[in-house]
Amino acid sequence: MELSKIAEALASVTDPKTGQDIITANMVLHLKVEAPVVSFTLQLPKLDDNYKQQLNFACQEAILSVYPEAQVHVHMQNPAVGGQAGPSTGGPQRENPLPHVKNIIAVASGKGGVGKSTVAVNLALGLQELGARVGLLDADVYGPSAPTMLGLQGQRPQVEKVYGKPKIKPLYAYGLPVMSTGFVVEPEQAVVLRGPRLAGIVRQFIEETIWPPLDFLIVDLPPGTGDVQLTLVQTVSVTGAVMVTTPQEVALADAIKAMNMFFLPDVQVPVLGVVENMSYFTPAELPDNKYYIFGQGGGKTLAKKSNSMLLGQIPLVQSIREGGDSGEPAILNKNEEITRQAWLDTARNVARQTALRNEMMGPTEKVTMKE
Repeated sequence: MELSKIAEALASVTDPKTGQDIITANMVLHLKVEAPVVSFTLQLPKLDDNYKQQLNFACQEAILSVYPEAQVHVHMQNPAVGGQAGPSTGGPQRENPLPHVKNIIAVASGKGGVGKSTVAVNLALGLQELGARVGLLDADVYGPSAPTMLGLQGQRPQVEKVYGKPKIKPLYAYGLPVMSTGFVVEPEQAVVLRGPRLAGIVRQFIEETIWPPLDFLIVDLPPGTGDVQLTLVQTVSVTGAVMVTTPQEVALADAIKAMNMFFLPDVQVPVLGVVENMSYFTPAELPDNKYYIFGQGGGKTLAKKSNSMLLGQIPLVQSIREGGDSGEPAILNKNEEITRQAWLDTARNVARQTALRNEMMGPTEKVTMKE
């Protein structure tokens, strides 16, 4: 019996929760072969009996198709509840719908028009350029910008059945898996939805999308503090938030309110830092000149109030607007080195702050709101 052939057989088994194969999703631990016995541990995000049974039978079938004489012993455990997966104890299980995503980063702002979606898109591509596996969830249901900014307008995601249940396949741009309301709603269509329906859309994009294994899932939130923000922190463990503001006082006042939502006792999501967008204007013909059209200091003030850091200051330049409109984000433009470096420095700071946050703190708890 060859270990590689058994691993290859197990790679054909799909996790019905995530749509990923169990090898890629790192669910198989302690795989051991002592012919004719094959034993391993399956690390599960949920201890549901039907779920365990589905995976057990699928693993047995996959291995027996390669080695019919094998005696397959599958142990199941959920580290979140401590130990082996036995019969249900009757207590509530806190399921992680994205066990193969290491960090979920919310990109938030107090008001619209500050360039939050521009930051989310370029941050995602920046982290990817630094070597991370990154996905983008455009959860700004009222004004989804990702399709335009990534050149995906008019495209529709495909649906694939996993164990008889439909799952959504994200679209890809520049190697980045992307999901957005803009893929399922016509560009001119007004989105008029009440809270429960909004919550359903956000959960569907999280729980029913076949996200690949990721180091970062960047979530572009709508401006303000509303149903989408609440649904996100109730559905997944958010690693941290990146706040976006412009330098002027009126933007700062709204950004502080949005930031304070993450500090609520029932939420407690760490703020990794602040990105100050449109920090200064630099003419293309005078790259060394800086004109502070919207004032100065807003990003530093917000970072100080959140006890975090200023992650980056992004200049107001024509190429950023052009890149967003043309579907070629500014960070990819190697002819605009100053702008590109600003985005890459921001991505490096986010990666560094995320690593520090994970070293110093445990995972964020999903929110359970009290009536």
